[in-house]
Amino acid sequence: MPSAEKFQKKQLYFEKVAQLVEAHPRVLVVLADHVGSKQMSEVRRSLRGKGIIVMGKNTMMRTALKLNLSKTPQLDALIPLVKLNVGFVFCLEDPTLVRSIIMENRVPAAARQGVIAPKDVRIPAGPTGMDPSQTSFFQALGISTKIAKGQIEIQNEVHVIKTGDKVTASQSVLLQKLDIRPFTYGLQVMDVYDDGSVYSASVLDMTDAETISKLQSAARHVAALSRELGIPTQASVPHCILEAFKHCAALCLDSDFKFKEMDKMLSASAPAAAVPAAAAKAQAAKKEAPPPEKEEEEDEDLGMSLFD
Repeated sequence: MPSAEKFQKKQLYFEKVAQLVEAHPRVLVVLADHVGSKQMSEVRRSLRGKGIIVMGKNTMMRTALKLNLSKTPQLDALIPLVKLNVGFVFCLEDPTLVRSIIMENRVPAAARQGVIAPKDVRIPAGPTGMDPSQTSFFQALGISTKIAKGQIEIQNEVHVIKTGDKVTASQSVLLQKLDIRPFTYGLQVMDVYDDGSVYSASVLDMTDAETISKLQSAARHVAALSRELGIPTQASVPHCILEAFKHCAALCLDSDFKFKEMDKMLSASAPAAAVPAAAAKAQAAKKEAPPPEKEEEEDEDLGMSLFD
């Protein structure tokens, strides 16, 4: 049986989650691997007034959510996300702003043995600052070196660790000797819960311009499909009306019948059509005009000059 103190803490935890879920339906699901207590406190401080972090054991978090299913049944979509070392960030502000603050609070870290590398690690060519007695260590790792100015110098860039590989003991020691801290760790936003809807955190990277562009593209596809199938929709009707108007205008141009909208179209196009017509007329007149006759110069002095 749990002690009274533990039972009371659990009840307070459940009540806190219930209040937050009801007041703030937008939640970021974050992965907290390799995040220490000091770094977590820094993130909490940065999120004051913008987000509230709630961590806990997975069983307690699931229980807290299940207790609120009667009031908020859409929480059922959030329960499957509670796995591994995750926590919740209840958003008081826009989720994009909260996520950007979380991403800013990342700290560099050494490559510890057994850790899965989140990115490639390369050692650049050049001096290492290590004395020549360490040459055998580089030879064991297959890294070509030379001695220059009393220190070991790596001749070529070395690809030490690949993304997704486990860091070995020798790789970890090498990077520590070179004082290289290749990785950065912090809370990683995995998913976004928005009042029953769950989507990937990558959606938050989309700008307003990208969203509008995708909606316009979708509307064009719907209009094209509707016209091809002959089924009128809100997206295709404007195009059908415009095409019908063009057909009516083309038919009326060959007859004496006219209508008001067509008169507007003709009056709008008349000034634009007059300019090329006038230019063509001027060019035709220029071609038809005979070239000016060259006047013969008269030699009035008959070849004699008074100044000769």
